Amino acid sequence: MSGMRRAPLPEDALDATDRAIINALQGEFPLTSRPFAEAGRTLGLSESELISRLKHLREQGAITRFGPFFDAEAMGGAFCLCAMAVPEDQFDTVLTKVNAHPEVAHNYERTHRLNMWFVLATEKKHQINRVAGDIETETGLKVHLFPKLEEFFIGFRVNL
Repeated sequence: MSGMRRAPLPEDALDATDRAIINALQGEFPLTSRPFAEAGRTLGLSESELISRLKHLREQGAITRFGPFFDAEAMGGAFCLCAMAVPEDQFDTVLTKVNAHPEVAHNYERTHRLNMWFVLATEKKHQINRVAGDIETETGLKVHLFPKLEEFFIGFRVNL
């Protein structure tokens, strides 16, 4: 898991096909032996072209990941949004330490006093505090926990 450190994409970074891919693949993805071929067919793309475009979208930062979303809580686990105020000259070092924990996902840099935001996902709820404490010990910086109070499902779509 890498941290995201990037500027916003230029307005013309995504073509109509990129936008259609982003919109189409956020809901369901075929569970077949050739899912990229099947998903590509619905978009008018070959299997290899869809894979290539997804790789490019990831490399340019238009998407941060492509994969399943597992609801940790539904499986008996927990997750928590976390933030840290990291001095700029320590950001890369802290990023490496934080991302070394397998429980860390979605690590992003933000232009705010709390400039590092990430999600902890653990098998058991009590492990959130343990992992956050380990990160604090390793980095010497406070980990602010923002547990979920209510869940909302929103769809993100880009204009075609």
